[in-house]
Amino acid sequence: MLQARDLTKRYGALLAVDRVNFVVNRGEILGYLGPNGSGKSTTVNMVVGLLDSTSGSISLDGRTLGEDPIAYKRRIGYVPEEPHLYTQLTAGEYLTLAGTLRGLPPKLLEHKIDRLLRLFLLYDSRYAAMSAYSKGMRQRVLLAAALLHDPDLLVLDEPFSGLDVTAGLLFRALLTLLSAEGRMVLFSSHRLDVVEKVCSRVVILSHGRIVAEEQVRGGAAHTAQSLEDVFVSVTAAEDYAAMARQIFDIVRCA
Repeated sequence: MLQARDLTKRYGALLAVDRVNFVVNRGEILGYLGPNGSGKSTTVNMVVGLLDSTSGSISLDGRTLGEDPIAYKRRIGYVPEEPHLYTQLTAGEYLTLAGTLRGLPPKLLEHKIDRLLRLFLLYDSRYAAMSAYSKGMRQRVLLAAALLHDPDLLVLDEPFSGLDVTAGLLFRALLTLLSAEGRMVLFSSHRLDVVEKVCSRVVILSHGRIVAEEQVRGGAAHTAQSLEDVFVSVTAAEDYAAMARQIFDIVRCA
């Protein structure tokens, strides 16, 4: 369980995050919503350890970030909103760097990278520098890097930014599978349509404070055929649930 208690971040006179409390349980995708400037990204940066909180605490299964920052961060996979990468590298080189920093054995890492590049539809561009990639392709690289070490907690900050429909469908299927397998997902977004489909619960932030917490009924409750259903039907789209299972199985390799 991820738990934030009275989490606060102040920049001088500016109170960016004000005594925020929330929990992400195992097997849950928690939507973290709010307008621009509400404190979403500041919260995310504190959760992943990029920013120190002014006060309050963050804990993962009862152990706070401050007790052992390295052990805490080893259990997290993070996909930021902006895909800042070493764009002179290829996707394979970047994933090798990320996996090596995570301490994955070379042979296992090589196997995972090969399979993930194929499943994330990046294999045909494996020899190209990422400077030639679209934003959506870079987002897929970041997601692959975040999953390489099979994290307990996945933290996502606007992860659908720049993804095309195909990649978005695969990403959604993968998130559903990760939660079904007991992973925790913190999903920060302003995309209500996406949040309704993937999250079981949401908290809403405004001016640095949580102003609402709601259960989400989910897109599965709607019986009318959606535009997405039509798209999948007419384009003979892939079985994204099966692809997500393959990705998950590769991530779980040890």
